[in-house]
Amino acid sequence: MTRPGALVTSLAAALAASGCARWPARPLAGIPEPAAPPPPVEKVVRIRVPVPVPIKCVPEDLGPPPVYPDNDQALRAAGGAADRYQLLAAGRILRDERLGKLEEVVRRCRQAAHPPTP
Repeated sequence: MTRPGALVTSLAAALAASGCARWPARPLAGIPEPAAPPPPVEKVVRIRVPVPVPIKCVPEDLGPPPVYPDNDQALRAAGGAADRYQLLAAGRILRDERLGKLEEVVRRCRQAAHPPTP
């Protein structure tokens, strides 16, 4: 490098290293300082998620199924055809009553799950 070029380079390096930032920056005359930007506003987003409500379809008073009199053991032990017929008839009556109760439960459960729209 030439001597004047080296002098300029070393002068620039000296100014950069000398800490020019330690001098307080003066605002330009007549120009107000810009206002600080407002703080960011937090946006709260609420999302409603529909949660299905469990529907209790089986009423407490339904109870367990009855003991049907026309089971295999009772039919084999019956004395004759008339006795077997009576056992089958009694079993059918109990099954019809139970089926009526269960159908009512199913109907109510379907209505609760899918109420009629107005």
